[in-house]
Amino acid sequence: MLTRREWLTLTAGAGTALALDTIRLQAQQPLIMRAIPSSGEKIPVVGLGSSATFSQVARSEDVTALREVLKAFTDQGGTVFDTAPSYGASEEVAGRLGGELGITDKIFWATKVNVAGRGGGGADPAAARAQIDASFTKLKKAKIDLIQVHNLGDVPTQLGILKEMKKSGRIRYIGVTSTNKSQYAELQTVMRNEPLDFIGVDYAIDNRDVEESILPLAQERKIGVLVYVPFGRTRLFKRVGDRPVPDWAKQVGAATWGQFFLKYVIAHPAVTCVTPATSQAKNVIDNLGAGRGSLPDAGTRKKMVEFIEALPNA
Repeated sequence: MLTRREWLTLTAGAGTALALDTIRLQAQQPLIMRAIPSSGEKIPVVGLGSSATFSQVARSEDVTALREVLKAFTDQGGTVFDTAPSYGASEEVAGRLGGELGITDKIFWATKVNVAGRGGGGADPAAARAQIDASFTKLKKAKIDLIQVHNLGDVPTQLGILKEMKKSGRIRYIGVTSTNKSQYAELQTVMRNEPLDFIGVDYAIDNRDVEESILPLAQERKIGVLVYVPFGRTRLFKRVGDRPVPDWAKQVGAATWGQFFLKYVIAHPAVTCVTPATSQAKNVIDNLGAGRGSLPDAGTRKKMVEFIEALPNA
């Protein structure tokens, strides 16, 4: 059983038989698809985020690595790409590369809007509309698949605009996001009172607070769930260090730690899609592998949690 580090080292070179066999074996299996509750449309359970390292590379002069990321992503069957105006140049660069690669229409574009001030405050409607219009321009789309109110910024104003745009046909799905536990009560209120298609939340094997009320409410209200930071940024990889993935994880097809962490998240029935960010094509292939084959049952998920919780904190 290879660790994620070992697997990535192998695939970074000319390619060994083991690395190639791993890629081929996983690629032969179809990606697991989940239905968007509000429509029944199915999307792959693993997508691609564009914060963190993706955003860092997007700000550089050489974005070749991101071109390779997007090509590998769509070649391997990925569709859901999550971005935001606040992720620096990610939105603009992804839109441009999508056009150059001819994959714009293959991607389920999910972006966000938020012009409200940090720590609360109102959002200027004109500024919000201008930010949304800029997203259409950057992504080179006449209709965007999903736009969410980022970080619950002035939901009445900004979600109101998104509802208008959905009604007029410019946006297919709408939602709100929060990766801040202190906002979970507000998030639940919005979930109960607004016609949301999606929410976006933080969720990881060592960050399970949303399991208590957010995910059950999403199931009750038939709201799709996009998961962010499933690796706790780099926290989980630091926590496992050089330890090998346990042999019993083979039963759910977790060949690497990345797949171990992602399969835990994907296995929750409320989760529609998890969107780990990366700036390396080999990571994309590894991550998508988590969306193929079997998923852990309740007993195995409990065992996975116990294994991680027994390790020292990062």
